[in-house]
Amino acid sequence: MQRNLRTVVLLLSAILALPASIAQTPKDPAQKSILETIEWTWAAKPDNPNPALPNVLLLGDSITRGYYPEVTKLLAGRANCYLFATSAASGDPRLIQQVDDYFAMMPLKFAVIHFNNGMHGWKYTEAAYGSSLPKLVEALQAKSNGAKLVWATTTPVHTADSGGATNPRIDQRNAESLRTMQRFHIPIDDQHALMAAHDDLHNGSVHYTEAGSAAQAKQVQQIIEKLLSAR
Repeated sequence: MQRNLRTVVLLLSAILALPASIAQTPKDPAQKSILETIEWTWAAKPDNPNPALPNVLLLGDSITRGYYPEVTKLLAGRANCYLFATSAASGDPRLIQQVDDYFAMMPLKFAVIHFNNGMHGWKYTEAAYGSSLPKLVEALQAKSNGAKLVWATTTPVHTADSGGATNPRIDQRNAESLRTMQRFHIPIDDQHALMAAHDDLHNGSVHYTEAGSAAQAKQVQQIIEKLLSAR
């Protein structure tokens, strides 16, 4: 599905070699990174972006990676779709640095940024997750050259995941994110409500089947289209 996209996978193996003083669980998770077993970033872009079309960025995690190819198809001829996904979640100070690095690598004017990063960082408290969300919003506002932002709620899990994801924690994170987005007047793409009605489309505890990702992509496309039409 992504054969015609130029995809860059950056496995952050160097992070895993950090000194033990950094890799250990810190006392203040809002100030230091708590690493997962595997850390990664992933960026994708169209092979031949049309300069006459607006640029759209999907920023998120592996859930976003799942629906990105279908969103690209649905918006063909309407927008150039870009992806930046990472395992660094809100609460992890690496996230803002990674966002800064992405915009330095891809200095584009984006019309819309659709973003979420709630399915990682389960060693951070929900309070740390929520208190860091404004920094993410401010970074996107500062770097995106006036893009319209839309926040996607974090999707439910089929069963509690060994990495720490549970539906009660996801509900707390979504509540934290809603307060932040209301504060910044950012519209919501309620992917949680959408996929709560499609638990049968899970592929494992966290991710979705191709049909599940297609259902997500359709809603993403509809919301982005509305924002593009309002430009």
